[in-house]
Amino acid sequence: MEGFSWGNYINSNSFIAAPVTCFKHAPMGTCWGDISENVRVEVPNTDCSLPTKVFWIAGIVKLAGYNALLRYEGFENDPGLDFWCNVCGSDIHPVGWCAASGKPLVPPRTIQHKYTNWKAFLVKRLTGAKTLPPDFSQKVSESMQYPFKPCMRVEVVDKRHLCRTRVAVVESVIGGRLRLVYEESEDRTDDFWCHMHSPLIHHIGWSRSIGHRFKRSDITKKQDGHFDTPPHLFAKVKEVDQSGEWFKEGMKLEAIDPLNLSTICVATIRKVLADGFLMIGIDGSEAADGSDWFCYHATSPSIFPVGFCEINMIELTPPRGYTKLPFKWFDYLRETGSIAAPVKLFNKDVPNHGFRVGMKLEAVDLMEPRLICVATVTRIIHRLLRIHFDGWEEEYDQWVDCESPDLYPVGWCQLTGYQLQPPASQSSRESQSGSSKQKKKAKSQQYKGHKKKRKMPVGKKPVSLSSLPMTGGVRRSFSGDEELTPPPYRTLPAQTAPEAFPPPSTSREFSPSLKTVTTLQLKEELIDGEDYNFLQGASDQESNGSANFYIKQEP
Repeated sequence: MEGFSWGNYINSNSFIAAPVTCFKHAPMGTCWGDISENVRVEVPNTDCSLPTKVFWIAGIVKLAGYNALLRYEGFENDPGLDFWCNVCGSDIHPVGWCAASGKPLVPPRTIQHKYTNWKAFLVKRLTGAKTLPPDFSQKVSESMQYPFKPCMRVEVVDKRHLCRTRVAVVESVIGGRLRLVYEESEDRTDDFWCHMHSPLIHHIGWSRSIGHRFKRSDITKKQDGHFDTPPHLFAKVKEVDQSGEWFKEGMKLEAIDPLNLSTICVATIRKVLADGFLMIGIDGSEAADGSDWFCYHATSPSIFPVGFCEINMIELTPPRGYTKLPFKWFDYLRETGSIAAPVKLFNKDVPNHGFRVGMKLEAVDLMEPRLICVATVTRIIHRLLRIHFDGWEEEYDQWVDCESPDLYPVGWCQLTGYQLQPPASQSSRESQSGSSKQKKKAKSQQYKGHKKKRKMPVGKKPVSLSSLPMTGGVRRSFSGDEELTPPPYRTLPAQTAPEAFPPPSTSREFSPSLKTVTTLQLKEELIDGEDYNFLQGASDQESNGSANFYIKQEP
């Protein structure tokens, strides 16, 4: 991680990052407004020999998620001192903040000779320009407050037996992501990572209410300080009417395999639960006791009607051991005496998500859910996204929904203090593959067949998956770090950026009646009665319903 820079990665390859507005669950996802190129901000001036911290005005040249490439005013088309900065960071302020805070505006040393009247230059450049809303830092701070707290108890999927849930306790909350420790874990290392809006977690009592299998805890009473999470904090699922035509046991469909997310497989409804929930089995890979059945809601974007893959030119994974290839649904339904689930029962909503093929983002490796990696959108099928992990083979790709809480804008890890896994180099892939092979060979007697190598974090000891149950040669449980203590994630404020990110403060007023003095400290001073304010103006785009803030000269 030490040598990776999103800015350099984006710039050197001319990549495009998915905009923050694509991620409604992320900080500022719903109130990003019209932050775009040419927006002006006040930032520290690093091209200065003064002993105190001074500021200057810069414009956004390029946006990449939360990150912006900034250029100091006065450099025109010269990119020599361009720099990347997180827009939500503590050193980014609306124009006018320095005047209100008594901070000096000082032109960069490289260009200080270009103009003798910097005040006139700024007035000309900034009149009619846009800056951040005055309450931007407050919105950033509010959007990073999370209702889940440590010591809350939840029901979460059992990563070793997908068909059931267990009680777990929130150990930590980072950017809305929860580190959950299973309640019976004495050394607190048996954990599971997921977002607070994940469909894998529920309130205490959820399993009993819908008829889902549940592993009872050996702990007879709650530990001191632990308390049940209020039910209203969990993501709501769409209500469905099961009284009419509905899913039935034995019906066939296509589903993303939760344990091999690069594949969409032939699947069967094994049990119909209450409130629209279904237990799904992947044909040809199921354990005899059904321990790897997975719970999907009827409206889940991860299940599809028969023929979905063929229509959308996606490779459908047939049942393991099925020999009549190429696979034909008509023949398979006749051979198995099955019927296809009615098409009208599936979720057909496709939001205007804003993703485009080639966009960069940060994505959870759902087979190692504590890892967040540099990733790319490589295919878009309606609301379904194909996520590729940069530097890794396509076999590690994941199909995820466009509204998945496991996708984040570029710069999210830096903003929240989470550890980002950079693209893998060829040497690291080979070394990790080698150690993975050695580990697999040493414990091969525990396996029932070939296990596909799984991506390991760069620069980390390979994670052992040997204790996870195997069926039909495919891992049939969620991956977890069974031998290692999870890496120490920092809590806010983040220290991965050049400076920490405490919530900044803003001001609506800007009175930059400036004069050049021998020290080059341009301070707030009214001259000839001229007063320039930054006022709220009407929005020229209604992308998120939030107003732009224009810089205008008052009469």
